[in-house]
Amino acid sequence: MKIQAEISIYPLKTKSLSGPIDEFCRILKNKGVKVETGIMSSFVVGESEIVFASVQEAFEKVAEKYDIVMDMKVSNACPNRAEKEKL
Repeated sequence: MKIQAEISIYPLKTKSLSGPIDEFCRILKNKGVKVETGIMSSFVVGESEIVFASVQEAFEKVAEKYDIVMDMKVSNACPNRAEKEKL
């Protein structure tokens, strides 16, 4: 099933916030998940199996290097951004 997720990564105890966030998003994109990065969160769209597996992998890889907090909201009912423009 297709899902949409809003994910926020909060790196802790690091001077550079962008490094862990960029790495997290890069891993998702390399797995074929559509990622749109915003100021405070990233919007992710894809098949649920791929999104969940990719998020788990990205979280684990980034968490090996940094202390992080992740906040994730997932929906199978929200229209994606392209569909919102048609409404």
